[in-house]
Amino acid sequence: MKGYIQVYTGDGKGKTTAAIGLAIRAAGAGLKVFFAQFVKGMKYSEHKALERFSDLITIRQYGRNCFIIDEPDAEDIRMAREGLSEVRDVMMSGRFQVIVLDEANIATRYRLFSVEDLLDFIRVKPDDVELVITGRNADARVIEAAELVTEMKEIKHYYQRGVIARDGIEK
Repeated sequence: MKGYIQVYTGDGKGKTTAAIGLAIRAAGAGLKVFFAQFVKGMKYSEHKALERFSDLITIRQYGRNCFIIDEPDAEDIRMAREGLSEVRDVMMSGRFQVIVLDEANIATRYRLFSVEDLLDFIRVKPDDVELVITGRNADARVIEAAELVTEMKEIKHYYQRGVIARDGIEK
């Protein structure tokens, strides 16, 4: 099977959720998925759900317990760069047919690793691997490298009315 590069970006809700849906669909077809989350380090409800597919879906986080609000520190940078290197090795191993780089666009925005590092990752992708990259503010060069790009556009969000992230819906 030919693998393509997909990018889910934009300021709307649903980028990670779309990638999770694709991971579940792939697992349903018997494909092995490596789901790498950058910036994130907390356990979310999606982890509990995906653990049910642990024979086909592997999740690793390359972030700390909090989402970066200001400037990243050396530990954030180290974790992201080592993570990208590890996921590259995983991708090249041939053991997984789908690789998800969740929040990789955010990682480049905060300079945890460079856009060029991400483009190098894309360039070495084997032909039979599907690569999904999520996160708002995708660089134009990443969009250009992709075969499928979906932009989530926020029209209205209840966060603006003070609703916090709810278990099972946003976290």
